[in-house]
Amino acid sequence: MKKKIVLAYSGGLDTSVLLSWIKETYDAEMIAFCANIGQEEELKGLDKKAAKTGASKIYIDDLQEEFARDFIYPMIQAGAIYEGQYFLGTSIARPLIAKRMVEIAKKEGATAIGHGATGKGNDQVRFELTAAALAPQLEIIAPWRDERFRNQFPGRAEMIDYCEKKKIPVQASAKKPFSMDRNLLHISYEAGILEDPWFDAGDLKYANYFNTLSVFPEQAPDKPEMVELEFEKGNCVSVNGKALDPLGVMKLLNKLGGKHGVGRVDMVENRFVGMKSRGVYETPGGSILHFAHRQMESLTMDREVMHLRDSLIPKYAALVYNGFWYAPEREALQALVTDSQKNVSGTVRVKLYKGSIHAAGRKSPLSLYRPDIATMEADPTNAYNQDDATGFIRLNGLRLKTGSLVAQANAKGAKKPRKK
Repeated sequence: MKKKIVLAYSGGLDTSVLLSWIKETYDAEMIAFCANIGQEEELKGLDKKAAKTGASKIYIDDLQEEFARDFIYPMIQAGAIYEGQYFLGTSIARPLIAKRMVEIAKKEGATAIGHGATGKGNDQVRFELTAAALAPQLEIIAPWRDERFRNQFPGRAEMIDYCEKKKIPVQASAKKPFSMDRNLLHISYEAGILEDPWFDAGDLKYANYFNTLSVFPEQAPDKPEMVELEFEKGNCVSVNGKALDPLGVMKLLNKLGGKHGVGRVDMVENRFVGMKSRGVYETPGGSILHFAHRQMESLTMDREVMHLRDSLIPKYAALVYNGFWYAPEREALQALVTDSQKNVSGTVRVKLYKGSIHAAGRKSPLSLYRPDIATMEADPTNAYNQDDATGFIRLNGLRLKTGSLVAQANAKGAKKPRKK
């Protein structure tokens, strides 16, 4: 029997070449898989294109609901942002895609899965760590780490020539000045003209390049817009009074955030493989959701629980970024996060204006904020006696006083002349 391989397939030039090359090189039966996770790419006719390229079967699966519910929402609850700026849009999508590839491989009796991630990026790690966790027996085919493939295709021109000779149906347009990756949470731009970190991707003259999901702030309406988000146990369940599932929330917030140019990030980040890379991101809906969720937590979450969870944000974000979504430590952290969210319920109002998000109100039946206690006026409840602060400060200052007295004594001793 021929070897069966499931390949992550988009129908573009790269994956079309990969499908044909892997089939020929490994003498394998190829099963193509395309995940719809909100990239809104043209999927019409993809099945016929895959068949003409050499696939025996193609799966085109709509995973948007699962992506929003089981991946984006848990990550938002964790407050995860990588290196203080990146909302992890590409990172969080890869384990879902790889999970479905593994499921198809098991269903079809395939012994390997293949991907088109390069040997310099993070995606190869994310795909393969997911496979290691879910189906360690599967072989991984990664042509860009195969010297034979790199020698045969040193550039785009060789790929186009290959497709012409093999009569592979692709429409290869002129090379873009950057690469893009889009899904329900964000769109990323990298490589090409963006490899110069001094290049200003926010210059309005490039508005037609970097405005897929959102306008530039300068192009946003001059009038701010108020948006209300309702949360139940850390999950947004309603926007502007309309009940929505996670997918509906993401779609609506993307529209609202994109209109006002919020969630635009230009950063240099540290890849897991060891190099730095520059990326430009649009995350309109995700940035609103993240901001509003934090506002809800500020009102309803116990201080020490919040500080504990916050101390774990860098670790959680790194696990997602580096591809450890299915690792036991991420699952353990998620259990803590889920428990921390049990009282994060209520309504947050935000104001969107010219690329920014501002808090404009928050309320909750589970609020830990007590105006009668926090007031600067007389406390009618007598819950807080200001006299108690004297002892509180004295006890907390004890170690500081002790350290200072010891230091002073040592300094005086050092100044005394030594006897001969």
